[in-house]
Amino acid sequence: MTRRSPARRRTRRPGRRRKDSDLIGFLLAAAVALAVVVTVVHWLLAHWWVIALLLVLAGLAGGGWLYSLRQQARWEAVRAQGLRYGLPQLDALHHSRFEDAIRDLMRRDGCRDAQRVGGGGDLGADVKATDPYGRRWVIQCKHRRNGVRGSAVGTPDLQVLNGTARQVHGADVAVIVTNGRVTAPAVTFAKQQRLHVVDRQTLGVWAAGSRPLWELLRAVPPPRRSTPLS
Repeated sequence: MTRRSPARRRTRRPGRRRKDSDLIGFLLAAAVALAVVVTVVHWLLAHWWVIALLLVLAGLAGGGWLYSLRQQARWEAVRAQGLRYGLPQLDALHHSRFEDAIRDLMRRDGCRDAQRVGGGGDLGADVKATDPYGRRWVIQCKHRRNGVRGSAVGTPDLQVLNGTARQVHGADVAVIVTNGRVTAPAVTFAKQQRLHVVDRQTLGVWAAGSRPLWELLRAVPPPRRSTPLS
C-alpha cells in the first residue's frame, strides 16, 4: 500500500494580498468622499442663501467683464476712426510696420477683418480686407525708405499683383500702395488690367484724412451687398 502525501496548505500570494488592500483602501476613500459630498449638500440646503449670493456675485462679475469688453471695443473704434498718418511718419516706418499701417487704415475705414499677411511666400498680397460693402480687397505694399527719391514702382510689380490677386486671393479690388513713385508704364498697365494704384499723393490724402480708400479711387467695383452705407 502507498501512503498519500499530506495535503499542502494553500498560501495566499503576496499579489493577491496587495489587491485586497488596494480594494479596501479604494472603498474607504470612496466612502469618505461620499460622506463629504453628503455633508456639503446638506449644509448648502440648510444655507441656500449662500448659493444665491454666489450666483449674484458671479452675475455681477460677468456683467462687469462684458461691460469692460464693450468699453474697450468702443474705445478701439473711436481710436481707429481718429487714426491719422503723415507722409513723414510713413516714410520713417520699417516696411513691415508700413504694412501694419495700411492694415490699420483699412480697419479705420470699416474693414473689421483687415489683416496683414505679408511675408515670405505671400504671393503678392500684404494686406487683405473686406469692406462694409462686401468687396474683397487685396493690397500689395511697396515701401520706399527715401520716399519719392527711392526706386519707382514699375510694371513688374503690377504684373505680380495682377497674376495672383484675383486668381489666388479672390480679390474684387486689387491695389498697390506706395509712399514713393510709380512709373508711367505701370500706371498704364494698371488701367488696362483693372488694377488700382495708390501713389504717394493719394496715400497722403488717405492717411491724413478720414475718407475711406474706395472714395478716393476710380472705377471701384460695385458693392456685393446692400448695407446702410449704400
